[in-house]
Amino acid sequence: MKKLYIIRHAKSDWNDESLDDYDRPLNKRGLRDAPMMGKFLFNKKIQPDLIISSPALRAITTAQLIAKEIQYEKVITPNQYIYDAYVTALQEVIQYIHDSNDTVFLVGHNPGVSTLAYMLCGSKENFSTCAVLEIEFSCNSWMDVNKDNAKLISYEYPKKIQK
Repeated sequence: MKKLYIIRHAKSDWNDESLDDYDRPLNKRGLRDAPMMGKFLFNKKIQPDLIISSPALRAITTAQLIAKEIQYEKVITPNQYIYDAYVTALQEVIQYIHDSNDTVFLVGHNPGVSTLAYMLCGSKENFSTCAVLEIEFSCNSWMDVNKDNAKLISYEYPKKIQK
C-alpha cells in the first residue's frame, strides 16, 4: 500500500515584479496557511517517509513550513522536474520513488498538481493554494501506481479546515 499527498504550494507574493517566477516567496497568507496545514496533518498523525518538492522558493518554503509542523526531520528532496512540470514528468517523479517509502508528500504547482490528481484518481479539484489531496494506492511499488489502483481519500485546503 502506497500513499501520496499532492500539495500545492502556499500563496505566493507577486509584489516584486523584478523577481523571476522561480524566486517568488510566500506572502503573508502563505506564511500563515502552510504551518496551519502542517498542524492539520500532524493532528491527523500523518508522517511521510519522504517529502519531494519543486525547488522554486514558494514550493520549497511550503514544504519546509509543513515539515516543521509535522516534525519531519529528514532532508526535503528538491526535484527540478516538479517545477513547471507536465503531468508526464510528475508521473515519472512518482515512478522513481524508492519503494521503501510508503507515504510521500509531493509539493508542486498548478496546473501540474491538479492534472496529476485528475489523471491518478479522477479528482476534478482545481487545487487552491496550500491544498492537500490524499491518494491511496493498492500496490507495493511506486512503479505500479496508476488510476486503476488509486483511491481518493481526502482533499483539504486552508479555508475548509478553518471552518
